[in-house]
Amino acid sequence: MSDTSPEITSDRRRDIPLAVISVGMAVVVWWPAFQLGAWGTLFFDTLLTLWAASTAAFVFVLVERRPTGSRLWRAFVLLLPSVWLILSFIAIDTTDIFAFLATVFGLLVVLVASPFTVWVLARIMWPDFGENSTRRQRWLIVGVVLGVAVVAFFLGLNQDQFLTCQEFTISGNSEPAGCVDAPE
Repeated sequence: MSDTSPEITSDRRRDIPLAVISVGMAVVVWWPAFQLGAWGTLFFDTLLTLWAASTAAFVFVLVERRPTGSRLWRAFVLLLPSVWLILSFIAIDTTDIFAFLATVFGLLVVLVASPFTVWVLARIMWPDFGENSTRRQRWLIVGVVLGVAVVAFFLGLNQDQFLTCQEFTISGNSEPAGCVDAPE
């Protein structure tokens, strides 16, 4: 005999998309946050991966069968990585303020467009997700993802406490400043 009622089973089934979205968004934001903590920069492959995913989602948003108003806002946010990419091609005399603004824009692109792209993709896969989730559940997802990003950033800042230079090298990454050698 099962001690779970059909209502509990139904609630659990409704929670599965929320869990998948939370995990997906957390996976997307942890590495850029760690990069910022460990190296103080975002690597090109992270930004280009985000650009590819957001561009694919952008195309879908343009052709999906929804009212134009809601699509335009989503399309605009999904274009942020493309704007970053186009600006990368413009040869501007680099000044400290320009380099700072470019870094801030790149950071905003990752922090805003990464989770938003996952959110849009989730809505594409589960069209009724938004209608079936409560505001509390959506804020929980935001909190979880933000928490993972903050912890990953601090892990990157403190990578010398639990990782070695050799681990970065073996994984194909450059050694961040302050990494420590493995004990002999």
